[in-house]
Amino acid sequence: MPDRESSVLDNESTRGPADDCWVLTDGAAGNERQALALAQALGLSARNLILPLRAPWTWLAPRGAFGGRLAVSAAQRDRLVPPWPKLVIGCGRGAALLTRLLPRLSDGACRSVQILDPRIDPRHWDLVIAPRHDGLEGPNVLTPLGSLNPVDDAWLEAGRQAFARLGQLPAPRIGVLLGGPRRGVPLDAAQAGLLAGGLKSRLQREGGSVLLLASRRTPDALYAAVHAALEGVPGLRWRDAGDGPNPYPGVLGWADRLVVTPDSVNMLSEAAATGVPVHTLASDGLPRKLALFHVALRERGLLHDLAADARPPAAALRETAAIAAEVRRRLGC
Repeated sequence: MPDRESSVLDNESTRGPADDCWVLTDGAAGNERQALALAQALGLSARNLILPLRAPWTWLAPRGAFGGRLAVSAAQRDRLVPPWPKLVIGCGRGAALLTRLLPRLSDGACRSVQILDPRIDPRHWDLVIAPRHDGLEGPNVLTPLGSLNPVDDAWLEAGRQAFARLGQLPAPRIGVLLGGPRRGVPLDAAQAGLLAGGLKSRLQREGGSVLLLASRRTPDALYAAVHAALEGVPGLRWRDAGDGPNPYPGVLGWADRLVVTPDSVNMLSEAAATGVPVHTLASDGLPRKLALFHVALRERGLLHDLAADARPPAAALRETAAIAAEVRRRLGC
């Protein structure tokens, strides 16, 4: 994942020519990853700007399009100055206010693309990209099945090369991606027990190794429960930077099978992009939009119950290049 830009940026007097693209987020990893993936797929040089909003804009976004640059702190305002980019890509509710404002601040010099449902009329942006389960419609709305991401054959090969040692572990290698609780998806002790039990049953049948990977949102109790259940099983255990560099690209590149907690559209989308079988816990009781996403993945053979003997799908879920091509066609990028 590309490094974030330093908090100290050049001001207008020292900046060079206009950037092809600005990527605007609040710094949330999933939002940043989607916006950067689109910029990369467009082949644009991107300036990565993390711009949290001030009150009251943070409460109103993306409504409350008044005050212009005052929506960000005084220390951040030098970022929103000419030379303006040709395109601004935002992801998330806070960024949606800024991607709505930038064309106005630039006197129409830049076009705007907003990723994820902004919760107001999409006509305020040149294009809006929202996953199909959001149900957003409009002539300027693009609706991929999942989230945008950089996962393709080249990305996976780079991950295998960067973490070549994982290829020496016993096959089949089961990659386990842990997310975190969200409304309607508790990921509590009961869920941890189901996950651990399912993994042990599969290991008893198939052998192999486990590549266990936590995320920023993973509770300590969830990680500890699964980690304990895998005692004696060969593989990788990664909790945070204290365990070394994040091996996520290597886990996706080397896994023969992936098990993903049901909470994260981003993680499920990236797992489905690898082309290996993807499993999760039973999806009963999920929030409506997340449940619709699970159903869509299952209907395409991209997601299975934890115990299922699934084979690789007929086609991996890789939508970013096609979305980028449509953005390029519509906006002339």
